Amino acid sequence: MIYVTGDTHGEDYLWSYYFEKLLKEGDTLIIAGDFGFIFSPERNREFFFDCIAEKKYTVLFIDGNHENFDLLYEYPVKEWNGGKVHCIRHNLLHLMRGEIYNIEGKKLFAMGGGYSLDKDWREPGESWWPQEMPSDEEYRNAQENLKKADYKVDYIITHTAPQTSIATLVIRGFCIKGNVLEEQPLTGFLEWVAEQVSYERWYFGHFHVDFELDTRRQYALLDDVRELQTGSIAMKRI
Repeated sequence: MIYVTGDTHGEDYLWSYYFEKLLKEGDTLIIAGDFGFIFSPERNREFFFDCIAEKKYTVLFIDGNHENFDLLYEYPVKEWNGGKVHCIRHNLLHLMRGEIYNIEGKKLFAMGGGYSLDKDWREPGESWWPQEMPSDEEYRNAQENLKKADYKVDYIITHTAPQTSIATLVIRGFCIKGNVLEEQPLTGFLEWVAEQVSYERWYFGHFHVDFELDTRRQYALLDDVRELQTGSIAMKRI
């Protein structure tokens, strides 16, 4: 079974209290950005990664805006299921921006990145990195891969969301961030993706809410753990 959930922010209790109870041998958990464990002190970080390596399930994550990108990009890049990943452990992989992966016969498009509203209170190179927003090269890579896929995928995983989807969250009173000006190069690109690409379901984190945008088959995630294929809730992290 493949599951997807929202930001984990380096909170290891989520694994002992929730994920360990759900995940079985052969399962996969996808985290929609702000994985956060790359932030942790080296001793704690490596211990956690080694613990994950002993599990019989797989953990995949896209990057959010709160990641240590300098460290993340030091991990080796490998080919995995048709796309490029940063390999942290054999079963712990970072899905790189603009890549498309074949997972259990389905195509999954991944696009991490986002803007930190709290940027002014963070230290560059210690708690904030400019790589949080995609580069021109990463946008081009995404466009080229989508074109190769004939603009058809099964699932899309992003950290932030298309502009129209963010507007819906704002109108419904569910959005604490709104359509941030500095993030619009990315949210505008994702709006283009929503208009041009055929997909079954789209999952994103970032906004710290759980909400289903049923008209677009999109899901904002935080505490919900949903089945990737059906969108049904398998568990709540509360």
